[in-house]
Amino acid sequence: TLLFVCRNAKSLQGIGRPSVYHAVVVIFLEFFSWGLLTTPMLTVLHETFPQHTFLMNGLIQGVKGLLSFMSAPLIGALSDVWGRRSFLLVTVFFTCAPIPLMRLSPWWYFAMISMSGAFSVTFSVIFAYVADVTDERERSTAYGLVSATFAASLVTSPAIGAYLSAWYGDNLVVLVATLIALADICFILLAVPESLPDKMRLSSWGTPISWEQADPFASLRKVGQDSTVLLICITVFLSYLPEAGQYSSFFLYLRQVINFSSTTLAVFIGVVGILSIVAQTLFLTLLMRTLGTKNTVLLGLGFQILQLAWYGFGSEPWMMWAAGAVAAMSSITFPAVSALVSQSADPDKQGVVQGMITGIRGLCNGLGPALYGFIFFLFNVEFNSMDPIQGDYNIDPLPLDSPTEVQHRALIPGPPFLLGACTVVIAFLVALFIPEKTSCSSSSSHDEESPPAACDADFEPLLHDSIV
Repeated sequence: TLLFVCRNAKSLQGIGRPSVYHAVVVIFLEFFSWGLLTTPMLTVLHETFPQHTFLMNGLIQGVKGLLSFMSAPLIGALSDVWGRRSFLLVTVFFTCAPIPLMRLSPWWYFAMISMSGAFSVTFSVIFAYVADVTDERERSTAYGLVSATFAASLVTSPAIGAYLSAWYGDNLVVLVATLIALADICFILLAVPESLPDKMRLSSWGTPISWEQADPFASLRKVGQDSTVLLICITVFLSYLPEAGQYSSFFLYLRQVINFSSTTLAVFIGVVGILSIVAQTLFLTLLMRTLGTKNTVLLGLGFQILQLAWYGFGSEPWMMWAAGAVAAMSSITFPAVSALVSQSADPDKQGVVQGMITGIRGLCNGLGPALYGFIFFLFNVEFNSMDPIQGDYNIDPLPLDSPTEVQHRALIPGPPFLLGACTVVIAFLVALFIPEKTSCSSSSSHDEESPPAACDADFEPLLHDSIV
């Protein structure tokens, strides 16, 4: 009887066979709903923490990132036993749960954001879902499609949210975001089929989850076993730490310190996002084929140094736009790092090494926001001397600064960005010592059976690693 009930329940789960397009819809709806809240979230953040806004934002995002880093291995291991669909539902539900609380109770909203980090690992489950339904030859393309959808949702949604907020108020934006999040949950319940084959679930059901599978530090402890991988991991840590901190506070920084209007902020996100997609698709392939993988990494780090230094010293809106264009070019770094890792590791260790990189970046997602918030606090870059955010929004593309705001500007408006530029300089110096395999001849001499097409794979831009 139990088997009969399970079969009937399974027949009602999902529409069609599991495919990459199910994952695409789930990712788009989740991040589109959060992208709509870019403008209202900045308003609520400042109203709730008017004295130490940057510090509290860094702590909130830092707690969320660290909880995600700690829980991701366990959720991934459990999804191997219980299936992907149930954990897609859990991760999307808890990730989107804080949305309706934004206007109901801001304190509960920020508390829920922090605690939701324990389940905010949708991408881990999504990539496992995609791996279940694709073979190795088409997996990179499928990951790229999912990640491009993620980027597209964040390019379009802030502008739509800013328009709705300017004309109809924040309450409508929160309502629309909540409805889209509910639509995503209903889509998983009704339309997404289970991707993990029955025989794999039945064979693994009841298998105990070992601590090694759930230990978030397991991959980090393996870093020092290979000198090349160690250099790559140090480069990733030093370069992604400031980037993670920048993502957590940069829009707030533009809104309050540089005095961007909500419309300008939305346009800025869209323009830089589009330029980043172009850089990662058109320029990346060309650079990797002409300069090589290692030199492409170095070029990307150079763009990142220039971008962060420009953000650190820049005090005018036009400087932010120029630095944003440089930031789009710096987005080529991590696809090139991913390709460099694939060259440096043995074929049977690709997953382990990529897991190390992912673990380090997850750790940066927790440390970076807290570090940026603390440095803003140390340098007194706060909103005590700034005018409070008004209910209506300026629609001018480049708002002019008032004399009182200009005199409050410090010599270094963005000290965390300048410190980030220094860490990336160290990452650049470390990356200089990373050995690079320039040809396939040496590797083929060791293994005559290795396919000659392996070199072409080295130049494939792995968009999923960059955008996530």
